[in-house]
Amino acid sequence: MTIRAAVVGSTGYTGFELVSLLRYHPQVELRVLTSQSYVGQPISQVFPALRGVCSLVCEGLNPESLVARADVIFVALPHKQAMEVVPGFILAGRKVVDLSADFRFRDAAVYEAWYQPHTAGDFLAEAVYGLPELHADEIRKARLVGNPGCYPTGVILAAAPLVRHGVVTLESIIADCKSGVSGAGRAATLTTHYCEANEGFRAYSVGEHRHTPEIEQELSALAGQPLRVVFTPHLVPMSRGILTTLYANLAREASDAEVRALYQEMYGGAPFVRILDKGQLPSTMYVRGTNYCDIGWRLEPRTGRIIVITAIDNLARGASSQAVCNMNLMCGFAEETGLNLRVWQP
Repeated sequence: MTIRAAVVGSTGYTGFELVSLLRYHPQVELRVLTSQSYVGQPISQVFPALRGVCSLVCEGLNPESLVARADVIFVALPHKQAMEVVPGFILAGRKVVDLSADFRFRDAAVYEAWYQPHTAGDFLAEAVYGLPELHADEIRKARLVGNPGCYPTGVILAAAPLVRHGVVTLESIIADCKSGVSGAGRAATLTTHYCEANEGFRAYSVGEHRHTPEIEQELSALAGQPLRVVFTPHLVPMSRGILTTLYANLAREASDAEVRALYQEMYGGAPFVRILDKGQLPSTMYVRGTNYCDIGWRLEPRTGRIIVITAIDNLARGASSQAVCNMNLMCGFAEETGLNLRVWQP
């Protein structure tokens, strides 16, 4: 079975990654690319790396034409713009993976408290949060998936087994995250200007980052009660990758073997989570360009804490390759289909 696919918003970094992946997906025919800024230009002119890979020309967004030519639509638009077009795609009978935050939340009030008024709240009830390790069964039945944010992917995968089994005290969770500059998007800004970002290292959106409620939503569901996390993102002068360091107080005594068993129980069948051997810790270098999340940890008996570290590629596992994984589940394919990504090693 061949699925016809479209990418709405194909000329950002996540759009580029989607085109690269879908072009070689064995079950996908990439049919439509849209762009606001590059209408009429071949995608290979926008991204010269796609020369000889994809010759599609970027179009303006025409929903009627698009739904006539695509079965699955990836929406890589900014927040708010996505909710303006997604309902029409769903009502036309198409499957949608939305990479914005517009359909990640179950409660419209939470979304509105951190973003803006939601104009498609009726669709939140059926949208599935697209983290396959937690929601694969629901994703398989979904016609609308809210693809997770990059930071939440690393944080939730780090914390989920510990929260589910009551190993840590819920009020003690602190997530300290470092991201490459591509997480800010392709549009030029002062903070991502080379001279501003290079050889610097800084925190931003401290105590107010919009990914915070997304993390809390998923971990609260696992805990069976509301919880709050301290989440601090940092900008690192590298192009891509996220390293998450999660700190939490142990709620009871736990051995390394028990912690490993909990991670193995939750992720043992997950093709894109790699639980590292004792003595190993994750690095963004070794997940670059892949859909993997590497996980390692240390128990700290002196302070009664556990420190969990995850590494992902923010543009791949944190966005586009995870979106393709969600499409695979929605369409009845194996999770790994089309995601045999290169592993980069210096």
